[in-house]
Amino acid sequence: MAKLDTLKDKVVVIAGGAKNLGGLLSELYAKEGAKVVIHHHDGQSLEDAKATLTKVEAQGAEGSLFSGDLTIVENVEALFVHAKKTFGKVDIAINTVGRVLKKPISKTTEAEFDSMSDINAKSAYFFIKYAEKYLNDNGKIITLATSLLAAYTGFYSTYAGEKAPIEHYTRAASKEFMARGISVNAVAPGPMDTPFFYPQEEEEAVTFHKSQALHNQLTKIEDIAPLIMFLTLDGWWINGQTIFANGGYTTR
Repeated sequence: MAKLDTLKDKVVVIAGGAKNLGGLLSELYAKEGAKVVIHHHDGQSLEDAKATLTKVEAQGAEGSLFSGDLTIVENVEALFVHAKKTFGKVDIAINTVGRVLKKPISKTTEAEFDSMSDINAKSAYFFIKYAEKYLNDNGKIITLATSLLAAYTGFYSTYAGEKAPIEHYTRAASKEFMARGISVNAVAPGPMDTPFFYPQEEEEAVTFHKSQALHNQLTKIEDIAPLIMFLTLDGWWINGQTIFANGGYTTR
């Protein structure tokens, strides 16, 4: 059986692992005894990454930082090379990287489209590719998508549109990697109550988003992190799926 019974001494690579959901995951995996590679984008996120590493080490766990723009493919592979050189193996790969743009199609520029595609689709594709290359057999790959994939709405064409391919990458990879026992899944939260969400939204829009889910609230990172951890342990039999976790915000 390919189920992981414990996270102790497992090596977890977390793209976007410095803050918000990624930061919480870094702490939770460390609490369970895992060794954590915390990826962050650049110098602007370095202090957040250092703070998260401090929390990881305060729990007696080992951690390591990796800085790099994952829209550059060589950096994606370098992330996994760093993990393998530092800890000798990779067992779990989690990608929380993404960017939101709320804008009408009529006002979206080519540069914005290309940037959103690179961040939300291209980097996700190559993260999955290089995760499989460096993962141990029976490893786990999880990518963060969005519940807007099941929404009928305007203004998020480049966000939901460039997150949508993750579903297809996940299905294809889960089939292709099956012989090695590697599971591949995506998790699609509702709008999350983090600084990632608010810059795009007016006050009225925030109120509307809250009204569409249980208890009139946004998705909290504390509700998503346990689901991701479940997929790496008892949820090992789940494979090739996009799981909508959003309090009823959207459904198919």
